[in-house]
Amino acid sequence: MINKGAHSVLGVKVHAVDYDYAVDTILRAARERRPLSVSALAVHGVMTGVLDPEHARRLNGLDLVVPDGQPVRWALGLLHRCPLPDRVYGPELTLRVAQALGEEGRSVYLYGSTPEVLARFAANLQRRFPGLRIAGQEASKFRATTPEEQLAIAGRIRESGADAAFVGLGCPRQECWAYEYRPLLDLPVLAVGAAFDFHAGTLAQAPRGMQNLGLEWLFRLSREPGRLWRRYALLNPAFVWNLLLQGLHLRAFPPALPNGTERPTRYG
Repeated sequence: MINKGAHSVLGVKVHAVDYDYAVDTILRAARERRPLSVSALAVHGVMTGVLDPEHARRLNGLDLVVPDGQPVRWALGLLHRCPLPDRVYGPELTLRVAQALGEEGRSVYLYGSTPEVLARFAANLQRRFPGLRIAGQEASKFRATTPEEQLAIAGRIRESGADAAFVGLGCPRQECWAYEYRPLLDLPVLAVGAAFDFHAGTLAQAPRGMQNLGLEWLFRLSREPGRLWRRYALLNPAFVWNLLLQGLHLRAFPPALPNGTERPTRYG
């Protein structure tokens, strides 16, 4: 079980941990009925913090941020001498947490995506992990929620008796959600994004070889060029350039911590 602490990757605190540590941390929070906000960040997720200091403070206010992307894992090794045997890939972490919850007869609440994707995701989870209970499922509203709606959503999750929640709203909305709902929920919340579509069978995952080489972005770009080309054409080079600046000590990237003045987003 590896835990080498949290380190700045372009000002975003990423935890140098492995799957075992992440799953154990999440399960302990579920057993103890305490809040725990978790996100798996790839290059895009880190760069959202670089480009938006207020969002960086939210990211640094999460309890556990794991290196979802291979480049983020490599950055931990290069910048902080924290080599990891593997990344902690959000969709894989989702399955491992679901398995661990199922082995203890625990339940999960699914929030986000569409009713169709949720139904397939829930069915596939229960088929794969018979001991796992789906405490509830609620599709995204695809708009900002009111304060009253936010409290009602949190109330439904609490009343469901869920031991954990998986949130799939896409980056950066799901990280905002995890940050803002943390004070409202006494359970671990995992912002896992594309895991909903991957495990519902509505979106194909990159071949394992491309994943290992850090080329998952290329596979996704080939599938959705119109939606993703700006993200990868702009953010990937910017990530590498800023990583070089940090590594050569030409620019400091101190992590900014939440100060309580972040504007509410209330994504739903």
